[in-house]
Parts: sequence; C-alpha cells; structure tokens
Amino acid sequence: MKIIATLACRINSSRLYGKPLQILSSYSVLEYMVNRLKERSEISDIVLAISEAKGNEAFIEYAQRNGIKYVIGDDKDVLGRLIKACDLVNGDTVYRVTTESPLTYLEGLPYAVESHFKSDADYTVYAKLPDGVTFELIKLAALKKSHVSGENRHRSELCTLYINENKDKFLMNILEIDPGLQRPDYRLTIDYPEDLILLRKIFKHFGGDDKAIPYKQVIEFLDNNPDLRDIVDQIEHADYIKPYY
Repeated sequence: MKIIATLACRINSSRLYGKPLQILSSYSVLEYMVNRLKERSEISDIVLAISEAKGNEAFIEYAQRNGIKYVIGDDKDVLGRLIKACDLVNGDTVYRVTTESPLTYLEGLPYAVESHFKSDADYTVYAKLPDGVTFELIKLAALKKSHVSGENRHRSELCTLYINENKDKFLMNILEIDPGLQRPDYRLTIDYPEDLILLRKIFKHFGGDDKAIPYKQVIEFLDNNPDLRDIVDQIEHADYIKPYY
C-alpha cells in the first residue's frame, strides 16, 4: 500500500479568502499541515492538487519553492485533481483531508492504516471527531469509480460523497476513538474568520505552530475553556457540509 497525501488547493472561498494561506502563528495553514505530514512514515508522498483557476499561482510557487510535487486541474472537479495527484506518484491509496484542517488527528493514523490494510477497505475514517480533525483513507480505485459513476456534485469538494451515498458498493471501515475523546459537537476547521480566531488562540496557548499538538491536549484545553468554544458555536450555513460520521 502506497499512501499519498493529496491536498486540494484553491484560493477562492465565499466565507474566508485564501484559507490554506492564512497564518496560524509563524506558518500558514498549508505549511503547517505539510510540515506535520512530512513527519509521518505512513505517508509515502505529498502532492498538492491545485486549481487551474486564476489566482492559485501562490500554491504553485509554494510547491516549487519547497520541492513539493503538484498537479493542476479543473477548479470544480476536485475529485479529478485528487486522482491525478495520486496517479502522479503511482500511489494506490489517498490520504484525504481538507487544507483548512491543521489539527488533524494524526495520532490515529498508524491504527487507521493498519485497519485499512487488514480489512482491505475501500474507505476508512474515524467517527465522532470534531469538524476539521478527521481524515479519510480511500483506495484510488474507489475514487476512480466515484468519478466515473457519480455526478458533478460528487466530483466537487465533496470528494467522498458518492462513496458515502453508495455504501453498498464499497467496503466501509468506520473507526471510533475512546468515548472520552469523542467531541463531534466541537469545531476545529477553518472556514470562517471566527474559526481562524479560535485556531490562532489554540496555537498561541501551545506555544506556536512549529510542532504537532496532540488531539487529547487540544480537547482538554477546549473542555476547560468554554468561552473559546463560544467563538464558533453559532456558525451555521445552509451549504456547509459537516463530517459524515
């Protein structure tokens, strides 16, 4: 199994412009995520899947400056870009996370990889994590099937929607963490300005963005500071899609 971290990059957003390029403390969201993924032996390669739309040149420059592989593809066909990114380096499994999720549950990656491999799953994900923390492991073949069989909405940023709407066609592997750490009602993504304010406060508390912050420590910090959770608790948007599990 060759796992490729495919990071979809696009500058435009109606809610917060240039989310992957927003600064956390010293690094941008994208830089922080790439730095953490480089530390993971489970990840064979990192490939940026960059939109071809005007304005995304900053991602190309970042990739070239840092020696990171990248592909360029259709702005709306995000799924196609992820497939292209995995194919570029001959991968067979995609590690998928949005580029607005710096506090991904990477501590859970070793077990997820082991479980994904042993069960020969098409799709592996942890359930009951906060929005912005989970990641998905998906067989490249399953993504290609989704691209061929799905509609345009399945090829959008909702890259695994077809799989989750057609569970009978795929081997699903849904994992759970310790009940004491299940916080599906918490929010740790960066989609609105309020999200960025919260994440910056978290990174400041833990001394900056030059290291990984264990999920358990983040949860304990938020558990003890409900005023911080209040910053993002009222965020609602009709088009916003929460995690599937």
